[in-house]
Amino acid sequence: MTRDEKAGLLNDLTEKFGQYDYFYVTDSSTLTVSEINAFRRFCFEKGVEVKVIKNALIKKALERIEGKTYSDMLLDNLKGPSTVIFSENSNLPAKVIKEFRKGKEHGRPILKVAYIASDVFVGDESIDSLIALKSKSELIGELIGLLQSPAKNVISALESGGNKLAGILQTLSEKESSGS
Repeated sequence: MTRDEKAGLLNDLTEKFGQYDYFYVTDSSTLTVSEINAFRRFCFEKGVEVKVIKNALIKKALERIEGKTYSDMLLDNLKGPSTVIFSENSNLPAKVIKEFRKGKEHGRPILKVAYIASDVFVGDESIDSLIALKSKSELIGELIGLLQSPAKNVISALESGGNKLAGILQTLSEKESSGS
């Protein structure tokens, strides 16, 4: 690869890291070429982007991003062969990794580190925690539901209370009419 090609690749990579708030770095070193291609295809079908990148380029690209600093915990886990998965959804890459590994003996790719909007998750044991993360739209939906719930309860109570009050008034007026 020429110097110009490396510079172009570094610029593209820097742009990718700047564009995405969520990315996962995995180890897929024991996968064959056909398995890596199958993983790329699987990721593409699920809406995530995969790149096999040298760690030195990853570090350089991350260092070039303005306004963001990446923790040493993230940079320290860039060892050995690395595959980077980019996504606009925080938990989708974890779901994709787990689904791809189902039924396979090799259990690859293995999560090295995940960067989720300035939080860093280290190690493959974090996969289930990452899957449980909710997306921004899911959280907004839940919040709207919670905000609507008290209003619905108040309206329901007023409606049912109004019926009870009307019944009590009718009973009192009937007693008064018959008792007089």
